[in-house]
Amino acid sequence: MYKKLILCLCLLAMGNIALFAQSFKNEFGFKSDNDAYLWYGQDRYYTNGLFIYFRHAIDQQKLKNLEKLTYEISAGQKMFNPISGYSPNPSTQDRPFAGYLYGGGQVALFYKDESILKAGLELGTIGPDALGKEAQELLHRLVGFYEIDGWQYQIRNEFSVNLSAQYTHLLHRTAKNDIDFALESYANLGTTFSGLGTGVLFRAGKINQLFHTASTNSVISNHAKTAKLVKEEFFFYAKPQLNVVAYDATIQGSMFHNDSPVTFGKKSLVFAQQLGFNYSTPRFTIDYSVIFKSKEIKSTARAHQYGTISMFYRFGG
Repeated sequence: MYKKLILCLCLLAMGNIALFAQSFKNEFGFKSDNDAYLWYGQDRYYTNGLFIYFRHAIDQQKLKNLEKLTYEISAGQKMFNPISGYSPNPSTQDRPFAGYLYGGGQVALFYKDESILKAGLELGTIGPDALGKEAQELLHRLVGFYEIDGWQYQIRNEFSVNLSAQYTHLLHRTAKNDIDFALESYANLGTTFSGLGTGVLFRAGKINQLFHTASTNSVISNHAKTAKLVKEEFFFYAKPQLNVVAYDATIQGSMFHNDSPVTFGKKSLVFAQQLGFNYSTPRFTIDYSVIFKSKEIKSTARAHQYGTISMFYRFGG
């Protein structure tokens, strides 16, 4: 009897060790945004974004009041154009051509009650120095798209400093651990983007805690304190969000000395809805989602939609 009990305890311990061992403390990956991912031929407004990330989790056994602490460095580029990338007449443009190029860093604090606080800083530029024209022309040549014209009227150069903060908190998870809801709020303050927003993240499927999930970029671990709910995640998610836009330099130009040839006013309230699927193993993540936004610009511009694809690889056990 005692031998059987000891054997069971040993097997349970080995299972827990295997669970904790299948973790990695570093993550590298990219995210690509493009309205072409909707597969119906539009090429307008926020037309392309490309971002690369590196994240690292510090030793969790050294954290007294936190479940996890991660650091992130990133670089990215966003490109914006009117309803078409071929808009040579500024009088018919319903949104400015604009590029945004940046490098940044972020720290994320994950608490035991599944609250999360993130703070970040981005430094970069808008305008010709952001290389939006060159990137879009290269992309169109590579895939055989139409000729680009109109970037000569883009938003002018401006150095960018942007601060961000995000707070996430678990609202409810079912007893079967297959559905949950979380509050997500953010605030941005900077020379390019300023505003705030709040929404609810809904997930259904095989999900992990908010400090162990791809939803919050927290799959990486370094001597984890708490076991994951599932080894692999596969879930559907939805995130409706209401955004208050205080300033958007890619629409309004520089807030200090605006000499851009084409600018517009921004909509103060923008509603966004994100729908997507995520599959994550201890080593890999792949995510696909679509984002629907209400009108962002005080012009004839329409509401906007685009798709996003993310892939991440984890290493360093």
